[in-house]
Amino acid sequence: MSQFRRTFLSTSLSGVATATLIATTQHTAKSDPPNLEKLSTEITNAFAQLPGQKGLKLLIPALRKQPDWSFSINPDTVLVCASAFKVFVLAEALRQVEASLNPEEQKPLVDQLEEKLALLELVLDESVYTIGSDVFNPPDLSGKVLLKTVLQAMMLSSDNTATDMALKFVNPDRVRQFLHQIGLQNTRIPDSTRQFGAYVLGYPQWQTITWAQLLELLQNNPYEPRPPLNNDITFASTASDFVSFYSRTLQGQFFNYAETLDRFKAILSISDSFPLKDSWRSQPLGMNVFMKHGWGQGILCRAGGLWLPAAKRWLYFSMTLNWDSPEPLEQVQPRFLNTANQVFVWIRDVLDCQ
Repeated sequence: MSQFRRTFLSTSLSGVATATLIATTQHTAKSDPPNLEKLSTEITNAFAQLPGQKGLKLLIPALRKQPDWSFSINPDTVLVCASAFKVFVLAEALRQVEASLNPEEQKPLVDQLEEKLALLELVLDESVYTIGSDVFNPPDLSGKVLLKTVLQAMMLSSDNTATDMALKFVNPDRVRQFLHQIGLQNTRIPDSTRQFGAYVLGYPQWQTITWAQLLELLQNNPYEPRPPLNNDITFASTASDFVSFYSRTLQGQFFNYAETLDRFKAILSISDSFPLKDSWRSQPLGMNVFMKHGWGQGILCRAGGLWLPAAKRWLYFSMTLNWDSPEPLEQVQPRFLNTANQVFVWIRDVLDCQ
């Protein structure tokens, strides 16, 4: 885990980690088959063992004669989602690039898209430097970087400097407008991760903090920290919003061309910002998963879509924990990943039996 998230996300989450566990199962059938009843109970019991506030939603859409199924725990509770918000920036960036493509040209759309991603250059300098940037490693790197590289660094390594470069490219308000248009009313994103970090560290002029001021603040911080979940600047969402987004985006509803959807899926398929030692817990073998993680002290989030080849069904999911108990991230994260992995196994086994 980067020092950026250790430092900036270790502040109090008071008030968001004490809600009662409320589970809801929905389906189109008149009554649940025994295996689905058992599945709901198992998931409820598994997540009850994790600390803090849970936001969970699982959705398997109907397919032919198979009914849909969903399960949720506090699906509409707004929780800090950390870097999981970066998927919205990725989607809007690809939408903006897609808008410049011309289907009337002789050159195939896929070639046009790749050419745009490989030619658009973003500036890497002190205006976007921030902590938690293992790829761009400020201040040792500077110059011009291809948009394609920026998006990959943002998603694969969750590089925060890459994220602020991408936000600057797309304009955060354009992302917010997109989220509003598609009905994600409870999702919030920051103008930059640098500003968010300065805010939670208590810096008074957090909107205009420079790279030099941020470094000084990290060395000597006289200010009282602020909570990550607040009304000024945050990255937060609900399980319902994440599932709504992924269930439509992964089916291409927000892109004009299949080529853009393919690029979106390709980037998400390599996105895994958990440490390598924990990555194997992310999902069972044999499943195709498209997701983005978010994590920090007191915060864990994973959301996306999972294709089950044997059942030929989609599972869309969002799982978030916010806790303010003394349990460190290093202890909670393996339990969280193991629980998520077990839930996926249970769902796979139930679908294979239907």
